[in-house]
Amino acid sequence: MMTTTKVQPLLVNYKTLEEFKRFKEYGNQELAMLEDLESNIVENDSESPFFGVYYGSALVARMSLYRVQAKYDHYFQPPQDYLELWKLEVLPDYRGQGFGKALVEFAKSFDLPIKTNPRINSHDFWEKMGFQKAQYDVERDLGENPLIWMPTGVEERDVNA
Repeated sequence: MMTTTKVQPLLVNYKTLEEFKRFKEYGNQELAMLEDLESNIVENDSESPFFGVYYGSALVARMSLYRVQAKYDHYFQPPQDYLELWKLEVLPDYRGQGFGKALVEFAKSFDLPIKTNPRINSHDFWEKMGFQKAQYDVERDLGENPLIWMPTGVEERDVNA
């Protein structure tokens, strides 16, 4: 029986910090996310870029979502605000149960283009979610291989134009 998966904003507090410590797989990126969170811990209600899915009382999946302003858009046509989806991660015991998909669907619900930098071995997942490889632009992408998703009416900017 599949219960509805609810994506919720994660409070910027020490409880969330403790929960993040369970996400160990990616080493240094993990520390970056903890530092990100620690630097945001001022008060509980500060605007959190972190979203997660709980299974019972356990945080089992998470991502961060940042809104980038149109003036910095080098990916989409017409240039517009877009979302940067970072560090999507599902704990190993909970993979394959739709939690990652729920996070991506939540991000898509804002109806803005999305850019992500996939982790190793996750391309199949992103393809299933409707993401495609961005045309590579040496200066813009700096060795990253971003994937993008576009809502209706948005196109990829031609890097050769």
